Amino acid sequence: MAQERMAQTRIIIAGAAGRDFHNFNVALRGRDDLKVVAFTATQIPDIDGRVYPAELAGEGYPQGIPIRDEADLEKLIVELKADEVIHAYSDVAHETVMHLASRVLATGADFRILGPAATEIRATKPVISICAVRTGCGKSQTSRKIARLLREAGKKVAAIRHPMPYGDLAAQRCQRFATLEDMDRHKCTIEEREEYEPHVVVGNLVFAGVDYEEILRQAEQEADVILWDGGNNDLPFYAPDIHIVVVDPLRPGHEELYHPGEANARKADVFVINKIDSADRATVAQVEENLARLNPRARVIRAASPVVLEEGADLAGKKVLVIEDGPTLTHGGMKYGAGVVAARQAGVAEIVDPRPWAVASIAATYAKYPDTGTVLPAMGYSDQQVADLQQTIEAAATGVDAYVIGTPIDLRRLVDFPKPAVRATYSLEEQGDLDLAEVLEDYL
Repeated sequence: MAQERMAQTRIIIAGAAGRDFHNFNVALRGRDDLKVVAFTATQIPDIDGRVYPAELAGEGYPQGIPIRDEADLEKLIVELKADEVIHAYSDVAHETVMHLASRVLATGADFRILGPAATEIRATKPVISICAVRTGCGKSQTSRKIARLLREAGKKVAAIRHPMPYGDLAAQRCQRFATLEDMDRHKCTIEEREEYEPHVVVGNLVFAGVDYEEILRQAEQEADVILWDGGNNDLPFYAPDIHIVVVDPLRPGHEELYHPGEANARKADVFVINKIDSADRATVAQVEENLARLNPRARVIRAASPVVLEEGADLAGKKVLVIEDGPTLTHGGMKYGAGVVAARQAGVAEIVDPRPWAVASIAATYAKYPDTGTVLPAMGYSDQQVADLQQTIEAAATGVDAYVIGTPIDLRRLVDFPKPAVRATYSLEEQGDLDLAEVLEDYL
């Protein structure tokens, strides 16, 4: 066995169609001393059963690399004679990571996590990374604010988004978005649009895809500054010149309970403690104490995230159904977002529970994440999920007066609403002695 492993280590990468592909491309592709025999998939529906294509996998993988369900991991280790499993996905509790490790170790295989030194790519342009300790901390409004400050300073910004390759992986190798029509052309899902659209509508270029070396080199040709707009609580794919990490005091303690969020906290140059207008002073103080213990060298910005409701929206006394960002509610574990906050501030009579009307994949989402609150997650990883979301919204029309959309995009572009629908969005307002403008001025 030892001689066989010296010849070629056989590896399974446990992932969720993002970090796993990146780790393979940067650290494992093209190596004669190892062979990746499978990816496993979790978190994202309908990824398992597909193949990472040969044109991306490179020499040594003429049939590509199969993507299998993580639930079958032990069976796969035996079937594929795997020597090692590499964990490569984000926003999971530390306990969950070690349960997975225990499953692997019980088969006799090794368990490993690749670090930044092996997976971060060096850029030729300055890189600002915006990451977080959990999904739903408020990276989006933070990224938008930083991009605006850079534009006002005369810099051309390219926002490179964490991968969300849910379609044709080969066709999504390197994607560039400058207009809303580009998103239509690339057949973007709701989840992709939620991250790309807020940048595009204000004039930022957005890049994303599968091969992040190629993506970076293309973005460098058009931008003065690279903005790494991270997903979930993952670490950056590019070596940052300044690493900004967003923290959520509505979930105190989570900054050291989730992977790789705690690594982000320990690695940060600057913390943005967001949502202080919604959190108790005691929880804000608790988070500050935790951060000072984890990373005393990092500078700290305190920020509010006021919710802005569309002008002319009259929700007082109405029964409303609230639609929030899907990933924030599911693996992010939040029970509400901007939509619920806006609805309460507007004096609605009732926030209606959408679960009685949920159909197909939307009902399955509630079953998988039973702690989701009385809000509708805007799930749209596929055309079928968008159709299920549409059907759920239509079915609920009999019980509501209006809809409140708390997603980062204008969902009305993709879904028809049978009753009035209004948007609620977060902004970012720094409070205290330090703000993003000062941090960027020092950096620039």
